[in-house]
Amino acid sequence: MEIIKLIGVVIVIIGFALKFDTIATVVLAGLATGLVAGMTPMEILETLGTSFISQRTATLFVLTLPCIGICERYGLKEKAVDFIRSIKNATTGRVIFVYQAVRTLSAAFSLRLGGHPQFVRPIVVPMAEGAASSKYGELTEEETDVIRGAAAGAENYGNFFAQNCFMGASGTLLIVSTLVEQGFEVTAAQIAAWSIPIAVISVIIGFVRSIMIDGKLSKMAGGDAK
Repeated sequence: MEIIKLIGVVIVIIGFALKFDTIATVVLAGLATGLVAGMTPMEILETLGTSFISQRTATLFVLTLPCIGICERYGLKEKAVDFIRSIKNATTGRVIFVYQAVRTLSAAFSLRLGGHPQFVRPIVVPMAEGAASSKYGELTEEETDVIRGAAAGAENYGNFFAQNCFMGASGTLLIVSTLVEQGFEVTAAQIAAWSIPIAVISVIIGFVRSIMIDGKLSKMAGGDAK
């Protein structure tokens, strides 16, 4: 039965749903798939080792995690909150919009600025929450969720809609190669040029969204500013 070869997918779904150890779940799924496919234990281990070596650069982001942890341990979040509270007219929506605009600009030039674990969680979220708490007082869990969701969205919008503005970006080159293979003669410059209006529109929408975020927080707080 060919369908039994999908046993690895089932193991991953069950493991993630039950919140088992991620690495153990993935390795177990790989072993099960290899055995079902008729591979020997040595062949499975060789395949896993080869895949790890060839893709090891994809795990370099893990190195940023202890750096972020050390920075937080020595007051990174507190400094971010103090800084934003010192700005009189700062609001949560404005903080998030500024980050989205900066993230869009950096993505358009293919600069590696931002990221959820490296920038949003330790810096943007505390600043956005600090702006809200300085205006409305102590935040509720629901208000915190709104702010964190908006900050995460700003990262996604800024990165996703602007990354193809750079001609040498991997996404741009992938689009070009795919279209050329399908018979459409396009260049990286054309794809980048067509991507610029999308990036601009995303920033405009981000500005409108920032106003809506401030309005929503004000409504949730009952309109009572400190």
